[in-house]
Amino acid sequence: MKNIYLIGIGLIGGSFAIDIKKHFPESIIHGISRKEATLEEALSLNLIDKKATLDDLENADVVIISIPVDATVKMLPTILDKISDSSLVIDAGSTKEAICKVIENHPKRRNFLACHPIAGTENSGPSAAIPDLYVGKTNIICEVEKTTFKLQEKALQLFTAIGMRIRYMDPVAHDKHIAYVSHLSHISSFMLGKTVLEKERNERDIFDMAGSGFASTVRLAKSSPAMWTPIFEQNKDNIIETLEKYINNLQHFKELMEEKKFDEIYNEMENTNYIKQILNGIK
Repeated sequence: MKNIYLIGIGLIGGSFAIDIKKHFPESIIHGISRKEATLEEALSLNLIDKKATLDDLENADVVIISIPVDATVKMLPTILDKISDSSLVIDAGSTKEAICKVIENHPKRRNFLACHPIAGTENSGPSAAIPDLYVGKTNIICEVEKTTFKLQEKALQLFTAIGMRIRYMDPVAHDKHIAYVSHLSHISSFMLGKTVLEKERNERDIFDMAGSGFASTVRLAKSSPAMWTPIFEQNKDNIIETLEKYINNLQHFKELMEEKKFDEIYNEMENTNYIKQILNGIK
């Protein structure tokens, strides 16, 4: 893995760069971005070694795409057009069905591996990149059988080196499940932040009274709208389904409050405490 090309050098791409430099020090990291300022910042942070353009992709051993999912859908066919027959292209998008669909009949479909590293923070841009972001994190791979075996091996070598766990999933199932466990939590966080901002006009009151519970719940509301709006658009149907279920639960909780059924509220919360066992890995 000599020549690595990053298309998108924010939290995800930049963190890949840090770990690749650590585990594959012979690699040369090339950065591609539509913003010159992003490339300059990535150079100054030593995330990339050189600037590049899409026309340089013929020299790539590995291409890692970490841009908004709508941009990935538009650019992926062109990226595959430009690579060599031995190149591996990996994406890191939070939706998979549309991305897999757009290149299903591309002559170089075998060079592409559809991935979703379940890792990140609420921060964005090159300065958000951190070392060891992927250690112990799950990387969901979709349609692995459509990628040539030699390139699968190359990808697994990279993922294993930076500490990722692998899970294989159909892209349709991925998008349905991720709507519940990721996309819904971001919407909840954004809407909680919106509700507080609309009700609490005094910024000092928010600052002084916001405890750790509020801070952790609203943390995702600091995420990039430029990244998340396309995700919501591509996974619209699944997200609407999750929102209907979530809204029904909120409405039921409100009705229990109105009817002063606090024993039932207690039971609801106690039953939901089981989520702690799941998140702690206890079956």
